Amino acid sequence: MMKKMSISTSKTSLVLFLCQIISALDVPLDLSQPPTITQQSPKDYIVDPRENIVIQCEAKGKPPPSFSWTRNGTHFDIDKDAQVTMKPNSGTLVINIMNGGKAEAYEGVYQCTARNERGAAISNNIVIRPSRSPLWTKEKLEPNHVREGDSLVLHCRPPVGLPPPIIFWMDNAFQRLPQSERVSQGLNGDLYFSNVQPEDTREDYICYARFNHTQTIQQKQPISVKVFSMDSLNDTIAANLSDTDIYGAKPVTERQPVLLTPTGSTSTKVELRGNVLLLECIAAGLPTPVIRWIKEGGELPANRTFFENFKKTLKIIDVSEADSGNYKCIARNALGSVHHVISVTVKAAPYWITAPRNLVLSPGEDGTLICRANGNPKPSISWLANGVPIAIAPEDPSRKVDGDTIIFSHVQERSSAVYQCNASNEYGYLLANAFVNVLAEPPRILTPANKLYQVIADSPALLDCAYFGSPKPEIEWFKGVKGSILRGNEYVFHDNGTLEIPVAQKNNAGTYTCVARNELGKIQNEVQLEIKDPTMIIKQPEYKVIQRYGQVSFECIIKHDSTLLPTVTWLKDNDELPDDERFLVGKDNLTIMNVTDKDDGTYTCIVNTTLDSVSASAVLTVVARPNPPFDLELTGQLERSIDLSWIPGDENNSPITSFVIEFEDALHEPGVWRYQTEVPGSQTTAQLKLSPYVNYSFRVIAVNRIGRSQPSEPSEQYLTKSASPDENPANVQGIGSEPDNLVITWEPLKGFQSNGPGLQYKVSWRQKDVDDEWTSVIVANVSKYIVSGTPTFVPYEVKVQALNDLGYAPEPSEVIGHSGEDLPMVAPGNVQVHVINSTLAKVHWDPVPLKSVRGHLQGYKIYYWKVQSLSRRSRRHIEKKILTFRGNKTFGMLPGLEPYSSYKLNVRVVNGKGEGPASPDKVFKTPEGVPSSPSFLKITNPTLDSLTLEWGSPTHPNGVLTSYTLKFQPINNTHELGPLVEIRIPANESSLILKNLNYSTRYKFYFNAQTSVGSGSQITEEAVTIMDEAGILRPAVGAGKGYSEILFATSPVMHTVRPTFYKVQPLYPRIRNVTTAAAETYANISWEYEGPDHANFYVEYGVAGSKEDWKKEIVNGSRSFFVLKGLTPGTAYKVRVGAEGLSGFRSSEDVFETGPAMASRQVDIATQGWFIGLMCAVALLILILLIVCFIRRNKGGKYPVKEKEDAHADPEIQPMKEDDGTFGEYSDAEDHKPLKKGSRTPSDRTVKKEDSDDSLVDYGEGVNGQFNEDGSFIGQYSGKKEKEPAEGNESSEAPSPVNAMNSFV
Repeated sequence: MMKKMSISTSKTSLVLFLCQIISALDVPLDLSQPPTITQQSPKDYIVDPRENIVIQCEAKGKPPPSFSWTRNGTHFDIDKDAQVTMKPNSGTLVINIMNGGKAEAYEGVYQCTARNERGAAISNNIVIRPSRSPLWTKEKLEPNHVREGDSLVLHCRPPVGLPPPIIFWMDNAFQRLPQSERVSQGLNGDLYFSNVQPEDTREDYICYARFNHTQTIQQKQPISVKVFSMDSLNDTIAANLSDTDIYGAKPVTERQPVLLTPTGSTSTKVELRGNVLLLECIAAGLPTPVIRWIKEGGELPANRTFFENFKKTLKIIDVSEADSGNYKCIARNALGSVHHVISVTVKAAPYWITAPRNLVLSPGEDGTLICRANGNPKPSISWLANGVPIAIAPEDPSRKVDGDTIIFSHVQERSSAVYQCNASNEYGYLLANAFVNVLAEPPRILTPANKLYQVIADSPALLDCAYFGSPKPEIEWFKGVKGSILRGNEYVFHDNGTLEIPVAQKNNAGTYTCVARNELGKIQNEVQLEIKDPTMIIKQPEYKVIQRYGQVSFECIIKHDSTLLPTVTWLKDNDELPDDERFLVGKDNLTIMNVTDKDDGTYTCIVNTTLDSVSASAVLTVVARPNPPFDLELTGQLERSIDLSWIPGDENNSPITSFVIEFEDALHEPGVWRYQTEVPGSQTTAQLKLSPYVNYSFRVIAVNRIGRSQPSEPSEQYLTKSASPDENPANVQGIGSEPDNLVITWEPLKGFQSNGPGLQYKVSWRQKDVDDEWTSVIVANVSKYIVSGTPTFVPYEVKVQALNDLGYAPEPSEVIGHSGEDLPMVAPGNVQVHVINSTLAKVHWDPVPLKSVRGHLQGYKIYYWKVQSLSRRSRRHIEKKILTFRGNKTFGMLPGLEPYSSYKLNVRVVNGKGEGPASPDKVFKTPEGVPSSPSFLKITNPTLDSLTLEWGSPTHPNGVLTSYTLKFQPINNTHELGPLVEIRIPANESSLILKNLNYSTRYKFYFNAQTSVGSGSQITEEAVTIMDEAGILRPAVGAGKGYSEILFATSPVMHTVRPTFYKVQPLYPRIRNVTTAAAETYANISWEYEGPDHANFYVEYGVAGSKEDWKKEIVNGSRSFFVLKGLTPGTAYKVRVGAEGLSGFRSSEDVFETGPAMASRQVDIATQGWFIGLMCAVALLILILLIVCFIRRNKGGKYPVKEKEDAHADPEIQPMKEDDGTFGEYSDAEDHKPLKKGSRTPSDRTVKKEDSDDSLVDYGEGVNGQFNEDGSFIGQYSGKKEKEPAEGNESSEAPSPVNAMNSFV
């Protein structure tokens, strides 16, 4: 069986269910049915007498109903009244008032009847009354003379209107009269004064009555009020009063409360259920009484209770029988209280419990009409059939009346009728129409076919199947075209045919079929269900605290179903955002610029789609520095203290943490504010300590987490009395500036410390440890006194006492000082030197007697200098060095000495005056040490089997050189190292020729020097032998300069066979020769690299001397150059090059400086006419030279050397590519030019002009062609020249045009 659920089930979609049920019971309009009233005018219908009266009555039925009216219980024949018409196909009456009719003539009770062959429906009794706005009756208003403090009531007494008017009080300028706890308007419109004040005197108290229905305002004549005080009674007023009144008049006195309304101690109030209950208490008294409300025996209802009119009115909305009871108002002031109890009874006009509903039955079926209502008192129920009391209506055997129920049994078609239920009591009535329609109809499904329903996942899905049939059809649901009937707990089947899926999931999507069947037939309908992803706010706005004038942003990032289009709306405090350009709404955020205090509040992000809505809120708190305190007040003035109080300013959403109090001394330092004290933020008073003879004023600064407020306005000034000083000067010192004086100094007292006029100082001194009397002198307000004629550096006792015109300060404390210092008289003795090693020595001396120091001993100084180096026997400029040892020390260490050198030193004592005499010079020598590395190592003149090595002696030999050690080993193409060979070389040599080496082989050399102490640090270099005698000579790595060949006979090193290689960790990679060429805003960086192929380089750079992190630029490919851009003109930079993936290997750092910034008015040379012309001329000249060169090459053909090379190519010795580190071919694609005899580059690698025009110069190397460290030729495609050393043979020729072209290859 299908699970069914009553429509009264408590669910969020209850309203939807009710609407569906009602529509399911509606009879389709193409079927016969009794009339149903669809629209009618209200029961109490107040009309505007100036406009036509329209009394509505609309109904539906089949066949369409006809309409008739009754007026005051009798038939209203509209055809006999020309002013009354009925709208076509309607029962609505239109009474024409605007064409001469009078509304008063049509007052009465009207009722409409709609009738067809199946029954008659009737409307409510509609009471028609025209609105009224009568004028005030004329009356003579006497002026109100009232004594100050008395109560007063100004009566309004508006005319009785329909509906009642709205009352308010204004003056002649149409300004509302201000109301307060003391003066207020009552519910009856009167104006009540709890006590009058002189400012209440005026002549234009005017009561206005506004009649909303007719949009008119009526006003009462102005009322005059004159308030008198006893002091202001004049003779005119006295004449109007009796002597007794004058004699008995008293000053304004306070009075306990008295109720002005309601009167007495109790009253009653009846209110109807559902209305608003208004209770009022207004009291007189001085001071003005305060009103409080309570309910005896209970609590005032929460959420429905409100206080109005300064708590004089208690308002309870939507009252029910439970609100009945006794309500007490209590009026209280300082003199007493008064109360009044209002007994409230809540009655009720009839209200529905179960209203009768239309009943559709098939012939032979049973049914019931139920009419149940409640009220206070209990309403009576009466039935009518087709507008006629059921007792006198035509009988129907199928009908039986049982109180509030009509029971129908075995109905037939003639049983169709409209029944009326009337529930009434003394406070009103209810009338309901319900028809009984007897039909025999097969099922109909009223929901459109293939209707699409879209719901959000995890929400209820409601699929409609609105139906009609008689008898009532049974409803079944299927999923899919051929699915089985739906059953189970996951579905809810409602009486109106609706299928509910309480929690719809994605798998619930699809086609659903509704089947309706009764004994007369069967019908089905399909609907579609789509399940959408819910809209979610995945990033909600967050609580923000922002300072005033800052910027804040709230995020609202959403996720939604892709088929739904969301709209995002931002609200502030549940209202639209202010129309302000500071509010910027983005795609997923709200930004507020230049935040102000009014932006404080709650901001809500609302996301709406056609199916769902989500929202999230966040609070914005705008904080700022506090406002300055105000109302500073000085109290409790004493000679040495005063109380200061203040009122804090607004804290601006950030609690005040403290108050800083500052003072100004207008007597001594006007305009200068100084710190006095600081108190916690919860404190608004402070007791301040004062000094005598100061003209104080104070100000207060509030402090919160944001900062300090502006200072408050200064307080009033307060001048304290004079007194003798409380304190003496601070920081008293006695220090001599010369050997025969004592300078006594102190910090003078500040103005407010003087405590009185005539501030002076008594300065006293005496020599310590001598029975001398104090010597004193009184000086003016200064800070120094000089005592002359003192012994050198003698201790003194010193004190300084303050005094003014009223006396001395307390006795001051004494301090110890000294007279002036003089230079020490003797030098340290017994100076001894102990040499620890070749760079460190220890010096000892005897201390100088303290008496001969003649001052404060500060330490000793050692002067030392190098006389000569023992290895070079050459003197140089003597540079003395000084080491200072503070305190009474008797030894010191001398670091950083040079080995194998002769030194001298002396020692001097130092005091505050200066240095004493030097001790006799002491000579000592340092022993030998290990030498530094050789100054250079150059490898020149490579041949098939030999290399020439040249070196320089160490810059610092640090002793007598005994020999040099050379180690070398071959390196193959995979960076494997061969066996190591070692050679010992005499110390007096500077070059060596290594013979019997392997051809086309790379060698690594290690070279160092030795003394008797040991070996120094080594220098390394690499070079490659050439491939054969006919090959092109390669400049050696590290040569770079021209040196003559030096032969040195030594033991030959023979390599008759290839050595055995051992796999070792290569010494590569390395990056060397990092060079820079800097311009104004960029720099060209180039380098040389040895290591694995296809390395990925990067360049790091930064400002020289800066601690900032290095900036990194990746080099594209394996190039060995890079351009740094975006540099700052005139700035020194550091740079280094590294290779990725090589354990962080980098080159050494290089430093360069960009060029200075050019003036902004500098003209770009490339845009100058003369430069463009010059470039055109140069281009033309180059073109001519290229043509000449091309002709010469074509005439030359092949050279014989090239032919010989082609015929005798050695398969074992083939040129290798650049990437394996060996020789490559150096030939032109069109022409090959071997060197002629005598044109081989000499050892200095210069090319003389007369040798050959077909030299390497033609190939762009100029005079500086050279080899890379891997033996490959560089400079072949470069027109750049480097400056040669002075001793080399230079060629000043410029690169040829061919070179210029090749430089662009």
